[in-house]
Amino acid sequence: MKSPRAVRFAFQPLYSLHTGGVVAYEALARPGRGTVPELLAQARRDGRLAEADLGLAVAAVRQDAENPTSLPLHLNLSARTLAAPPSMYDDLLEELGDAGRRTRDVVLEIGPPFAPLPAGRALAGMRELTELGFRLALDGLGRGDLPLGMLVEAPVDLVKLDRTVLRGLPDDPASVAVVEALLHYTNRTGTRLVATGVETDAQLDAVRGLGVRIAQGHLLAPPTAAGPAPALLTRGRPAAGPGAPAPCVGDFLRPATTLPETATCDEVREVLAAADAPSGVVGVDELGRPRWSVDRTRFLVAVTGPYGHALHAKRPAARLADTPHTIEARAGAMEFLELVTDADWGRTGDDVVVVDELGRCLGVVLVTEVVRGVAEAKVEAAAALNPLTRLPGSDTIARDVARRITIGEPFVAAWLDIDAFKAINDTAGFAAGDNLIRELGAALTELAGGLRRMRVSHVGGDDFLVVCDVDEIATVAGALLDRSWSAEGLPVTVSLATLVCSSGAIGSYQEVSRLLAPLKKRAKAVPGSSWVLSRPGSERVEVLRGIGTRGLQAAAG
Repeated sequence: MKSPRAVRFAFQPLYSLHTGGVVAYEALARPGRGTVPELLAQARRDGRLAEADLGLAVAAVRQDAENPTSLPLHLNLSARTLAAPPSMYDDLLEELGDAGRRTRDVVLEIGPPFAPLPAGRALAGMRELTELGFRLALDGLGRGDLPLGMLVEAPVDLVKLDRTVLRGLPDDPASVAVVEALLHYTNRTGTRLVATGVETDAQLDAVRGLGVRIAQGHLLAPPTAAGPAPALLTRGRPAAGPGAPAPCVGDFLRPATTLPETATCDEVREVLAAADAPSGVVGVDELGRPRWSVDRTRFLVAVTGPYGHALHAKRPAARLADTPHTIEARAGAMEFLELVTDADWGRTGDDVVVVDELGRCLGVVLVTEVVRGVAEAKVEAAAALNPLTRLPGSDTIARDVARRITIGEPFVAAWLDIDAFKAINDTAGFAAGDNLIRELGAALTELAGGLRRMRVSHVGGDDFLVVCDVDEIATVAGALLDRSWSAEGLPVTVSLATLVCSSGAIGSYQEVSRLLAPLKKRAKAVPGSSWVLSRPGSERVEVLRGIGTRGLQAAAG
C-alpha cells in the first residue's frame, strides 16, 4: 500500500453565498497511483484502516503548513475510524501543534459508509472527537447510508449535501423539496448546510435562492495545491435595494492594535493591561497581513488563571490566539454579520479585521457597532413602508418572484385593485378612502400570517400585489371577495387579476407585471367584485367571480 505520507493534497474552498468570501478549505487527497477509496479499501483489508485514514489527515496538515491560511481546515475521515481509540489521534494533534493550528480550527468530515459501525459506537467516537476540540461535519448526505437517527443525535456543526441531490436543481421538485427539508432541519438545530458539487450557474442560483449559506464546487473554485481562492464578488451577489445605500464595513472602521506575529504572551498582556486597553490585538506579518487575533477577555482569563503566567508568559502569543475573522472594507454591513456567523459560531463577539484588496490590515470593526448601525438602517427602511398599511413596496414581490422563477417553482401572481376608488374619495371623502385601504392592507396581512408562502406588497394608492402557491390562491380570493367592503356606508367592490405561472412558464418579474396589466383591466370590466385568471402563453381568460359570471365565462372562452 502506498504510504499516506507520499500522497499529495489539493485544497478546495468552501464559500459563503452571502458574503462571497471563502470560509474554509477542504483537503482532498491525490494519490500518485489509484484513488483514495482504493487506498483505504486496501488498508481495511490489511487491518490498518484507522492508521491509514489518520495518516492521510496528518499528511494534509503537514502540506497545509507549507502554505498556511488563516481559515479553518476540513479533513476527511471514514466513519469506521470513529471506532479508533483517542490515543490514535496523538500524531494528528502533534502535527496540528507543530503547524500552529488548534483543534477548534479543524473540521473533521465524517463520511460513509456508516453501516459497518454500530450507531452507538459511532456517536461515542464523535463525542470523543468533540472533547478533543474538533468540530465535526457529516459528509455525503444523499449518497451514503447515513441513518436518520444518527443525523438526529450526532454532535455536528455542518451537514454536507452530496452533488447527486444538487443535480436535479433547479427543475426537479423532489430535489428542491429535499434541500428545503434539510434547511429546515439545520435551521432548527443550529447547524449549517453545505451544498457540494455545485457545477452550473443554475445550481448556484437555485441553492442561493433556497437559502443555502455555504457551497463548494468546481463552478466556484476547483481544488488547487496552494494559493488563495478568488472571492465570489461577481457571482450573483444580491443587489442593493432601493433608497439610501446600506452601511458598509468601512463606515465602522477603527484603528487596530497590532503586534508582530512573533509577539509573546507577555507582550500582548502588557498591551491589554494599558489604561486605554483595546478589546483585542491583531498579530501581523512583515507585510501587515493579519495572522492571528486575540480577544481581550479570553486571553486574560488564560494568562491570569492558575499557572497561566508560568505556562504562557514567554511563549508565542499565537498559542492563545484565534484565526482572525477578516473582511474587505468595501463589504456591506449585512455581509459582515453573515461572515461572523458563517465562520465560527463561538466567536460572534470578536473584533473583525478589515483588510484591503491585498489582505493588509486596515483596522478593525466591532460587532456591536455594526449591529447598532444595521438596526438604525432597518429603522430607516421601516420608515419607507407605506404609511397607511405598513406593507413593503413592490421590491418584496419582485424578489420572491425572481426566487421562484430561479428554482422552477409554480406560483400565482395577483393584482388587487379597488373599483372606482376616485369616485369613493370624491363621494365619501379621502379619510374614508384611507380607512378602506388600511382595511384591505390589514386583511392581506392577516392572510399572509396564515399562509406561510404568501407575500404581499402595497404598490401605491389602492393597488396591492400578492404572490402565493397555486393551492393558496383560492383561499386568498375567497377571503377578499366574500367580504363586504364599504366606505362610510358606500358599498365597495374590488377586482382581483391572477396569473398562474407553472414551472418554466415565465422568465422574469417584468414579464409577470406586463401580463398582469391587461388582466387587471379585464377584471375591472366585470361587474361586482371580480376574479379573473389566465396563464402565460394563453389568450384564454377565465372569469371566476363577478355578477353574471356564467355568461361572462362563456364570452371569455
